[in-house]
Amino acid sequence: MTNQSQPQKFIVPIGPQHPALKEPGHFEFGVDGEIVTSATIRLGFVHRGIEKATEDRTWVQNLYLLERICGICSNIHGTVYAIGVEKLAGVEIPPRAKYIRTIVAELERVHSHLLWLGVAAHEGGFDTLFMYSWRDRETVMDLLEGLSGNRVNYSTNLIGGVKFDINEKQADEIRRGLDFLEERTHYYMKVVTTDETFLGRTRDIGTMTREQAELLGAVGPTARASGVPRDVRSESPYLAYNEHPIQLQVHDGGDLLARFIVRLNELFDTYRLIRELLDHMPAGDLTVRVPRRIPEGEVLTRGEAPRGELVYYLKSSGSDKPDRIKVRTPSLCNWGTISHVAVGHKLADMPMLLVGIDPCFSCNDRLVTVNNTQNSQDLTWDALRRYGIEYYK
Repeated sequence: MTNQSQPQKFIVPIGPQHPALKEPGHFEFGVDGEIVTSATIRLGFVHRGIEKATEDRTWVQNLYLLERICGICSNIHGTVYAIGVEKLAGVEIPPRAKYIRTIVAELERVHSHLLWLGVAAHEGGFDTLFMYSWRDRETVMDLLEGLSGNRVNYSTNLIGGVKFDINEKQADEIRRGLDFLEERTHYYMKVVTTDETFLGRTRDIGTMTREQAELLGAVGPTARASGVPRDVRSESPYLAYNEHPIQLQVHDGGDLLARFIVRLNELFDTYRLIRELLDHMPAGDLTVRVPRRIPEGEVLTRGEAPRGELVYYLKSSGSDKPDRIKVRTPSLCNWGTISHVAVGHKLADMPMLLVGIDPCFSCNDRLVTVNNTQNSQDLTWDALRRYGIEYYK
């Protein structure tokens, strides 16, 4: 007979296929009643072998492959990669190309933050806010399509510059779009900070102190919402951020509400920055010549993706193909915070906590390790591919 006075502890699995997850991941929450007592995360379900695939492609071909690591922040992947290759080649792109790269990167930030706002609102049960924010997101997607021809995967970058220019007519369209989005963002900020139902799902939920955020290695808005003044655009300015610095948005609340406020404040600063870049864009060329064979060497480059610090390691042996490309995305850093902040909260808060870090599963899944001490063997890339095909038959 069960002793009714003793609380029963259970493990509640979520994923890899679950309505609360937009991408596959496996989470196990230990619960005591409704309260979470432990949390474990298992990822890797959408590993695609992209890093290994880069070794069989040229430096130029990899530009298009790496943009497809993530559909939301594809441009920053191409930008950070291109900056690294250009450093290895010892070339510097024209000033106008730097401005265009920066403008597209910031438009992508607007797109990503508005997309996140809708997803977060949906997980909290606020479908009206979800529909409003995604409707308004169409504005920035139309602007990006007008510049690049694509709503997703803009293919802005070339090794040595950019593919397209921004004329005055396009600049005016961007300014009008920003005026509309800025007005809407003021409305979103009012909803997020005054609606009592919304505050009940975000205030004092998932609180992480500055010390905890630094210890756990949080990056991006997740870290800045806990008072950590960390942003690659200000720490190590690249492209046009030297000439037009950002206004760092930091909040010391540390909870879900602070993560909403930081991202919305970043939208306001992004609108300001894009206008400034458009008003001061220098004239000149869009590209410089880059040798097909990149000189031997290694380089580490960083950029501030919408979710936080994105790092690329590139190694060249002097050929037209890389020896090694390693990608470390911001989601990998922020996943560790979930296991910490989940404990002590209700199980019903978990979807909001998960979406609070704006996770990207496919960005994160870069490596698979196979441990087999009894029958260890080295597999070629083709043999590994055939093994995968046979395994899933």
